[in-house]
Amino acid sequence: MPRFNSAEEKYAYMSETPVRTIVLRLAGPSILSMLISSLYNMADTFFIGKIGTSATAGVGLVFSVMAVIQALGFFFGHGSGNFISMAMGRKQNDQAETMAAVGFFSCFIFAALLGILGLVFLDSLIWGLGATATSFGYARDYAFYILIGMPFMASSLTLNNQLRFEGSAFFGMIGIVTGAVINIGLDPLFIFVFGMGTAGAGLATIISQFISFLILFLQLRRNANIPIRLRNFKPSLFYYRKIISGGLPSLVRQGLSGVATVCLNTFAGLWGDAAIAGISVVNRIAQFAQSSIIGFGQGFQPLCGFSYGAKLYKKIKESFDFCTRFSFLVLLALSILGFAFAPGLVAFFRDDPEVIAIGSAALRFQCLSFPFTGFTALTNMMLQTVNKTRRATLLAMCRQGLVFIPVLLVFRALLGLRGIEMAQMLTDFITLSLSIPFCFAFFREIGVGLPLKRPTAD
Repeated sequence: MPRFNSAEEKYAYMSETPVRTIVLRLAGPSILSMLISSLYNMADTFFIGKIGTSATAGVGLVFSVMAVIQALGFFFGHGSGNFISMAMGRKQNDQAETMAAVGFFSCFIFAALLGILGLVFLDSLIWGLGATATSFGYARDYAFYILIGMPFMASSLTLNNQLRFEGSAFFGMIGIVTGAVINIGLDPLFIFVFGMGTAGAGLATIISQFISFLILFLQLRRNANIPIRLRNFKPSLFYYRKIISGGLPSLVRQGLSGVATVCLNTFAGLWGDAAIAGISVVNRIAQFAQSSIIGFGQGFQPLCGFSYGAKLYKKIKESFDFCTRFSFLVLLALSILGFAFAPGLVAFFRDDPEVIAIGSAALRFQCLSFPFTGFTALTNMMLQTVNKTRRATLLAMCRQGLVFIPVLLVFRALLGLRGIEMAQMLTDFITLSLSIPFCFAFFREIGVGLPLKRPTAD
C-alpha cells in the first residue's frame, strides 16, 4: 500500500485506482495477518498435542473463550471501522477521530470487565465449557492466563480492524505478525523448558498479544492514519448506535461461534477426550484454511465501505465479483488437498489413532462444502460494511448458530458421532442457499446493472 501524506491523498487513491489493484494491495497484508494469527493458534494445539490427548482437549475447550475475545474485538473494530471508512469517503475526519477513540477505549474497558468476571468464576466457567474430569485441569491452567490478557487481545483486534478500514492494512499486519512470531517462539520455551504445560501456552499467548497491542498502537501515528486520543473519547448514543450497526454481525457471528463450540465439545465429550481433541484439531485446520479468504474479504471491506460512502456503487460490484471468483478457486484447491491428506494433517497435531479417525472424517466432510464458504463470507462482510445490519446479522447467525446448532442436535441424535462430524458441512450448504438471495437483493437495491431502486435503510 502506498504511503500518504494527507487524508486527501488517501481519498484520491481509493476513488481513482482500479479495483483489483486496491483489493490485492489491501488483501495481501490482511491475508498474511490472518494466516499468521491462525498459525499461532495452531502452534498452541501442536505443542500441547505433545503433552497428551486430554491436554489437547482442554485447550480446545478454551477456544470458546477465544471466540468471545474475537467477538469483542471484531464488534468494536468492525463497528468503528465501518463508520471510519465511510466518514473518510465523506471527508468527515473529525467524526472519524472521535469514533476511533470511542471504539478502542470501549473495547478495552468492556473486555477488562469480562476478564475479571471470568477469573472470579473460573472453575464454573471451565465446567460450563464442557470439560471432563481429565481435561479440567489443563483447560483451567490455559484459561487463567487468557482471561488476564483479555483486554489487550480484544483491543489489538479493534486496532487492527480500524487500521484496515482506513486502508492501512500493512501497518496492522506488522503488529499482528510480530505478536504471532513471538508466540510461536515462546510456546516451546514455556511449555517444555520451564515445564509449565498448558499454563505456559496461555502465558506465551498473552505476552505476545501485549507486544502486538503496543506495536499496533504505535502504527496509528504513521501514513495519515486516524489517531486515537483520550480527549476524543466522547461516548454517546450516536456513536454506539453506529458501532452496533456496523459491528453486530461480527459480535453475533463470533459469539455464536463460541456457543456452537461449547455445544460441539459437550456432545463430542460423550465419546471421550479423543473426540473433543479430534474436532478441535479440525476446527484449527479449517480456521487456518479459511483465514486466507477472510483476509481477502478484509481487503475488500475498506474499498466497499469507502465506495458506499462516496456513492461509487459500480466499484462495490466489481470488487465483489473479483473476490468471489478468486475465493472459490483458492478454497477448491485447499479442499482437494485437505480431503486427500486428512489423516496426515490430523496426526501432525495429535498422533493418536482414535483422534485421527474422528478428525479425518470430520475434515473430509467439511472439505466437501468448503469451496462455497467464500461466497457466504464475502456476502456477509459486504452487507455488514454497508450497514445492512439485520440481513448481515441473520446471515452471520446461520453458520454459527441458527442453523448449525439445530443441525448438530438433529444429526447427533440420528447418526451419533458421524452426525457431529457432518454438521458443519450441512450447515455450510444451508447457509449458502440463504446468502445467494441476500446478495442479489443488495445489488438490485444499489441499481448496479439493474434499473431498480436506490439504496434503502435496512
